[in-house]
Amino acid sequence: MTEPTSGSNNEGHTHLAVLAAFGVYAGAWLRAGRGRAGPTTSGAMSGVLLTGAATFRLSRLLSKAQITRPLRAPFTEVEEAGAPAELNETPKSSHPVLGSLLSCPFCLGVWVATTLTGARRIWPREVEAVEHALAAVATADALHLLYARLVRAAEGDQE
Repeated sequence: MTEPTSGSNNEGHTHLAVLAAFGVYAGAWLRAGRGRAGPTTSGAMSGVLLTGAATFRLSRLLSKAQITRPLRAPFTEVEEAGAPAELNETPKSSHPVLGSLLSCPFCLGVWVATTLTGARRIWPREVEAVEHALAAVATADALHLLYARLVRAAEGDQE
């Protein structure tokens, strides 16, 4: 996770601008979804869990994956390899706020969850399908990591 910076006055203004942009963004989704049917997932908790798993996967895909590095390149620098197929990045000094947002899955997760939740009000079936796919990928990723750990443990037992 990106460490907070001491920040300059200009950086503080940029933080405020990003917060204001988020408020406008979230408000736009609320307005666009007014009077719409809403989620198709039965049961509120299952919908929250599905959106949560999809948010987890999409926020990591956007903020950490090697494949999406070109999207972050103008705002971040690669620090080191991270988890499998991921990179740890730091914000460029020319874009500290946007670099922090784009390289932090926790920070980006708020925007992703807002997007999925808002879009679900307008396109419930389509968003649910996307969320199912992202949740399946998140589950598969966890199983890959678990399998790799089990293989290493089994190989250690044979020595």
